[in-house]
Amino acid sequence: MKSSRQKRILELIEKDMAGTQEELVKMLAESGFEVTQATISRDIKELGLTKIRTPEGNHKYIIMGKDRGDLNDKYIRVLKDGFVSIDVAQNILVIKTVPGMAMAVAAAVDALEFKEIVGSIAGDDTIMAAVRTSHEARTLMGKIRSLI
Repeated sequence: MKSSRQKRILELIEKDMAGTQEELVKMLAESGFEVTQATISRDIKELGLTKIRTPEGNHKYIIMGKDRGDLNDKYIRVLKDGFVSIDVAQNILVIKTVPGMAMAVAAAVDALEFKEIVGSIAGDDTIMAAVRTSHEARTLMGKIRSLI
């Protein structure tokens, strides 16, 4: 029951459908899983989900990587320490860093495994990340801003 429930949670998260635990409880009930908010809270922790603010101002859960909590914290710290600004040009995300930090920040972004990124190139203080679509680029920009 637990594994199928958590699988369904991941499906809902991937479809950008849930932004609160209450929404997850309701959606799971519609899928045949009667759960409490406390159960959802434990599932969120076990699955390594994080809540972010979207560019539209809403909240949603994202998958930050299972069983990598400590490493993710380190990658996020590198991102925060080197980050200067972020902008988007159609489907290209441009991240400015402090001089000499672009390679480290790009490695941190790669390690965070954002599904939207196809590939990235880092110079001295600039990272260019190719994203599949302009919509995904804006969504990713929101994810990165919420981490910082």
